[in-house]
Amino acid sequence: MRTSTPPRLPQAEHTERSAELLWDAVSTADEHAAGELVLRVLDDGADPESVLLDVIARVQGRVGEEWAANRISVAQEHAATAINERAVAAVSGHPAARVTATRGRITVACVDGEWHGLPARLLAEVLKLRGWRVDYLGVQVPTPHLIFHLHNTRADAVALSSSIATRLPTAHAAITACQAVGVPVLVGGAAFGPRGRYAKRLGADAWAPDARAAADLLAEEPLARPETDHQQFDDLPHLADQEYTVVSRTGASLVRHVLPALEDAFPAMRAYSDLQRERTAEDLAHIVEFLATALYLDDEELFTRFIAWTAQVLVARGVPASSLPPALELLARELKDFPRASRILRAGTRTLATAHPTAGNTA
Repeated sequence: MRTSTPPRLPQAEHTERSAELLWDAVSTADEHAAGELVLRVLDDGADPESVLLDVIARVQGRVGEEWAANRISVAQEHAATAINERAVAAVSGHPAARVTATRGRITVACVDGEWHGLPARLLAEVLKLRGWRVDYLGVQVPTPHLIFHLHNTRADAVALSSSIATRLPTAHAAITACQAVGVPVLVGGAAFGPRGRYAKRLGADAWAPDARAAADLLAEEPLARPETDHQQFDDLPHLADQEYTVVSRTGASLVRHVLPALEDAFPAMRAYSDLQRERTAEDLAHIVEFLATALYLDDEELFTRFIAWTAQVLVARGVPASSLPPALELLARELKDFPRASRILRAGTRTLATAHPTAGNTA
């Protein structure tokens, strides 16, 4: 019998194994196993930042992928996220994560309407590990409350997080309001698009693709204090045509007009149950929301990415991609007097034709 201690796995393999074990716990809703795992790997000398970003964040990414592929339910996704949030709290309370604040003060918050709080929480914990004093305000922070907090704390910067692209108009208002009181804004999250393309368009002072990059950026040099006379309209002069305003305000009406007509355009819908019709109405509402956001940014790619993703999610749930082109065509008819909206909707139809060649078959 061998009594010697087995050799330690290389760091990369150890991290990989830890992520797999955490996934096993999270996917079976075993909160206690998840908590014990992260505490054990910390006791074994793992770097707290690595546990947060290379283990917990990695598992959370897999949770989203599994939901999109229809391999877990919405309830399971929520339960898994809650367990990951508790795992983050376990890391935060471990002695290895106790770091004295030696740098400035950062406010971390999710924009109003954004309920995906884990990315922002991960950033807050990483910044604490890097020696920052952090005020983590959580999810769905109304902009007036955020500004009130900044007035009281004199933060060196604000880090705003958003995962949902339809929150970008709200994010823009928050960015501008923070800058108006002299506080620079770093943004992050999937909402800001590939390589943060919307961060600059909305006037943010900086963007980072993830928590580690954000912490590195803030460590390099302080963000410059912004000009305080910046206005939202300065960033997006195309909003003068009012298309965004009209579509965003009439979204519910558009859904009500399109939904009954969709039954004729997509005959398979005639056999839908009440629940399926309700889900179809929700899908239409999301399409209109993303159309409005694409109008806000004047960026048809935001809409086409969403439509391609929606088609994948629907197909995974047994709904054919051919249900989408009729909906886009009906919306285009309703918005025929809006040239930018019409252009964006046509782009969505082209995207579906390329990604799903049979999408035009509505039989």
